[in-house]
Amino acid sequence: MATARAKAMAAAALVATLGGGALTACGTHSGAHSTATSARVAPSSPATPSAAPASASAPAKPSRQPSGPSSPASSAPASDGKASAPAGKAPGTPSHPAGASGAAPGKAPGSSATVPLTISHGVEGGGKSVALTFDDGPDPRWTPQVLALLAKHHAKATFCEIGPNAQRYPYLTKEIVAAGDRLCDHSVHHDEKQSGKGFDYNVHEIVDAQNDIAGAAGNGGKVWYYRAPGGDFSPMIRGIAADHGLRPLGWTDDANDWRRPGVDGILRNVNSNLRPGAVILMHDGGGDRSQTVAALARLLDQLDAQGYGYAFPAR
Repeated sequence: MATARAKAMAAAALVATLGGGALTACGTHSGAHSTATSARVAPSSPATPSAAPASASAPAKPSRQPSGPSSPASSAPASDGKASAPAGKAPGTPSHPAGASGAAPGKAPGSSATVPLTISHGVEGGGKSVALTFDDGPDPRWTPQVLALLAKHHAKATFCEIGPNAQRYPYLTKEIVAAGDRLCDHSVHHDEKQSGKGFDYNVHEIVDAQNDIAGAAGNGGKVWYYRAPGGDFSPMIRGIAADHGLRPLGWTDDANDWRRPGVDGILRNVNSNLRPGAVILMHDGGGDRSQTVAALARLLDQLDAQGYGYAFPAR
């Protein structure tokens, strides 16, 4: 733990200067409603597919408490933009060039991170493609329907799983891997105030969930990314994730399907920010996702007709 703490502190020293503003809050997984509310921040249309979205205020959503034991209540996501990029530097630009410290751009000197510390907002390979991502599963009712639609359209996606859900339904995690899709760590408790907690708590939320998901996947099951609940990243969180081989993962196109605005509403939300390189956020867990499944069927038809391909988020 001491070694991990030292690595994360080294990572935090660099990442504090990196950009990557607050992301919109993703939907929470199943559990009783609490009386708290969490503000959501909607991204503006980025100038390029890989650019981090700007933030703008949006209506509040009810916070939920996960169904697992000893789960902290979700609340308002904190901004990841606690420290702005230095003058003259674009957000996401490392403050230490590789030649000065020996560390690769976006990685902390002395860190063992094998992936960048910056939040991924783009896709692998470029071209006219999008990255589909699904949060808060796996769920025995909705995840199989999502997988069936993806298979029908020869589409690939990334599933950001809650650790205890993966342990509860390991056969679904195995099906995701068998289909050629990727896995993403989405924490243990879906705590949207994670950035305000201490180092040991964050190690638990990130690393224990990673172990849960990898264990559920079995041999050959790799966890590729970490998506903070509500986009609540901090330098410490990014450092812990990267030191464990998890690229911090954001999004540029929020379906807002957790609000259940109707199938047409979900499609309008996606199309408002749809462009080559978009990272699309939807949900296969966390409540009734019947609207999401119906909207996904129509969205995949549309994307195929418009000549889009399907990619994974950039690592």
